[in-house]
Amino acid sequence: MNLASEYLRTLTRRHFFRRGAMGLGSAALASLFARSGLSGQGVGTEPNNGNHFAPRAKRAIYLFMAGAPSQIDLVDYKPKLDRLFDTDLPDSIRQGQRLTTMTSGQKRFPIAPSQYQFAQHGQSGAWFSELLPYTARMADDLALVRTVHTEAINHDPAITYICTGSQLPGRASLGSWLSYGLGSMNEDLPSFVVMTPSWSGRKSAQALYNRLWGAGFLPSKHQGVALRSKGDPVLYLSNPEGVSQAGRRRLLDRLARLNERTRRTFGDPETQTRIDQYEMAFRMQSSIPDLVDLGNEPKHVLEMYGPDATKPGTFGASCLLARRMIERDVRFVQIFHRGWDQHGNIPSDLPGQCRDIDQPAWALVQDLKARGLLDDTLVIWGGEFGRTVYCQGKLTRKNYGRDHHPRCFPVWMAGGGIKPGIVHGQTDDFSYNIVENPVHIHDLNATILDRLGIDHQRLSVRFQGLDVRLTGVEDHGPVEALLG
Repeated sequence: MNLASEYLRTLTRRHFFRRGAMGLGSAALASLFARSGLSGQGVGTEPNNGNHFAPRAKRAIYLFMAGAPSQIDLVDYKPKLDRLFDTDLPDSIRQGQRLTTMTSGQKRFPIAPSQYQFAQHGQSGAWFSELLPYTARMADDLALVRTVHTEAINHDPAITYICTGSQLPGRASLGSWLSYGLGSMNEDLPSFVVMTPSWSGRKSAQALYNRLWGAGFLPSKHQGVALRSKGDPVLYLSNPEGVSQAGRRRLLDRLARLNERTRRTFGDPETQTRIDQYEMAFRMQSSIPDLVDLGNEPKHVLEMYGPDATKPGTFGASCLLARRMIERDVRFVQIFHRGWDQHGNIPSDLPGQCRDIDQPAWALVQDLKARGLLDDTLVIWGGEFGRTVYCQGKLTRKNYGRDHHPRCFPVWMAGGGIKPGIVHGQTDDFSYNIVENPVHIHDLNATILDRLGIDHQRLSVRFQGLDVRLTGVEDHGPVEALLG
C-alpha cells in the first residue's frame, strides 16, 4: 500500500479544503508533498499490515511495575554496601548528577543497604532476593537486564517516555504501534488490551493516565481497551435496559449507513474508525464474557497463579486473563501494577508488592510454556526507572526509603525469541552507575519490536512535519545479546 496515495484517496476535496487553514496555499503545499512521496500529516493512513522480517514472537505481554521497583532490594545484589551503612554516598559516584526535589535538599545522602537476603539461581547465577522466590525459580527462562536507563527522573514523564517514546504526552503507545504495524489477529477482541489491577503497597500511588495506552496521532482504533474488574468488563458492553440484541443490531446497521454517508461526503478516516469500533463492540458482547469466564480453568491452573487468581481486579487474575487473551490471539496485553513508589517504609511496603506479582508472573511464564505459547509470546517485566542507594528521609537498620534513580534499573524478558538464562549488564558497587552494557529505553523498545518482526527505524508516521517513530531519532537499536 502506498501511504501517500492511500491518504489522498480517503481525503475528499471538500474535506481537504475544510481542514486547510490556508486555502489554496495548503493545497499547493500538499501537492508538493504528494510528488515527494510525503502524505501531509500521515494521520489516517494504514501501513502494510505485516512484518519487515520473520518474527520470533506474534504477541507480547508487558507486566509494568508502575512506580519503579527497587533494584537493590530485588535483583541487583550489592554485598559491599552492608559495611557502608549510614556512610555518605561518595561524590565520585554521584558525579553531580541531577536529583529530585524530594532529596536535593538533604544535607546527607546516607547509604541504605538492602536488608533482604540474596541467593544465586539458575545456570546464569542470577541473584534474586528472598522477596522474589517464584521469579528466582525461573531464572533459566529469563534474560535479566540490570542496566536499563532513562533521562526522565519523575514518574509521569518517565512512564510516558517508556510507554510512548516521548516524555511529552500526545505520542502513540507501544501497543498502539504494534496494532498499527501488525494489525489484529482476532476479529472479536481488540488487538491491544490493558488492565490496571489492585496493589498491596502504599495506597497513594501515582496516577495512571489513559494516554499510556493511547493511540496519539494514529487512528483511534489502535488505542488500548481497558478491561475493568467491576461491572461490565468494558464500559457500555451490556445493552441498556429494554434494548434487545436484535434491536441493537438494527440500530448499528442504521447508524453504520449514516456514518458511511458522512465518510463518503467528508472523507474523514476517523469516521471509518467509528464504524469499525461500533462493530467491534457488538462482537465483544459475546467474546468478552467468554474471555473472563474462568469456569473451565482446571483447579491446578488456578492454584498455580496463586490465591488471587479468582479475585477480579487482582494481579493474579489479570495474569490469568492475559494468558487467556494470548490463546485468543490478542496482539498485546499490558498490565500496570501500581504502588512501587517506596520513598519510605520499604520493609513494610515492598514485601506486599512482591507477593502481589511474584507467583502470578512466574505462573504466567510457566503456563505459556506448558501450552506451547511461550515460543511465540514475548513477556516483559519492569518499571519506569530504579531507586537510589541512598536513603530518603530517616535511615535505620529496620526502615529506609529510596528516591527515584533513572541511571540504572532492571527489566526481565522471557519467550518470543529472547535468549533465556542470561544476565546482561553490570552496575557499580552502589547500583548507581552502569559500568557494562547500558541499555537505553529506546533500545529496549527496539528489541521488543524486533522480536515481533518490526524494524524500529522503518515503522514511522509523518506527523507535524516529522517522521515520528517509537524509538526516537537517535542511534538506538535492538540489544543483540538478548536475541535468541
